[in-house]
Amino acid sequence: MADPRPTRTAVAFVLGSIVSVQCGAALATTLFDEVGPGGAVLLRSAFAALALAAFARRGLGELRRELRRDVAVFALALAGMNLCFYESLDRLPLGVAVTLEFVGPLGVAVIGTRRRLDAVWGLIAAVGIVLLLSEGSGSGSIDALGAALALTAGGFWGLYILQSARVGRDPGLGGLAAAAALSALIVAPFGLAQGGLELLDPAVLAVGLGAGLLSSAIPYALELEALRRLPNAVFGVLMSLEPAVAAAIGFLALSQSLAALQLVAIALVVIASAGALRTASTPAAPEI
Repeated sequence: MADPRPTRTAVAFVLGSIVSVQCGAALATTLFDEVGPGGAVLLRSAFAALALAAFARRGLGELRRELRRDVAVFALALAGMNLCFYESLDRLPLGVAVTLEFVGPLGVAVIGTRRRLDAVWGLIAAVGIVLLLSEGSGSGSIDALGAALALTAGGFWGLYILQSARVGRDPGLGGLAAAAALSALIVAPFGLAQGGLELLDPAVLAVGLGAGLLSSAIPYALELEALRRLPNAVFGVLMSLEPAVAAAIGFLALSQSLAALQLVAIALVVIASAGALRTASTPAAPEI
């Protein structure tokens, strides 16, 4: 009988990564009053880029010429994903924002397979999204702009997944580190416009560092170890728990309560994501 301990360890790594990412997002929201969502994204992106650069062996100038375009698109997807997601967090509860954003990896999973059952998963997810956006799903209506931003972030997440597969073909972390650095440059104008000199406040920098480590460095390391022990399909199913974990973190850390119908909607998206990702050839790539 095979030793189950490596699998249990890998599952713990994935769950730890999910909790870390959502704790990082919750921590970043505490910066919104001082530096705005754009400033929070800039700090997270800058610290993530520095952390990845410390482990990368080469920069953008040393990458193969044919890879540089993929890295540039990868960086654009990363910047768009994080900017739109953080702007949505300024308007929506964490669990709702993550659930809407998860249409990105769900869409990639459904489109990437030819099984008829995946159409059913897509329909279940659509029902969940409609319930989540309905006027009667909570104590008040969902902010329309916040929902649009979260869905847009999901679109960028889907592009990020596709590009991560292309950039990931290059050995090492050079492509990822270069994309993270370019992403930080892309979000810099938005972050500087919203944050200004407050970005240099030691307390703000400390929280930004914590958000960057929780949202990027720690989960990336955990997921890398998990992927060495788990099949991609299993990894994808576990990642589909992210909307539910986000709702729990939002409730515990930010006192964001959700109505019963919203919880049902999140559960439907989790079920649909688990089913679709289980049969998909491309796993849901982690955010950095």
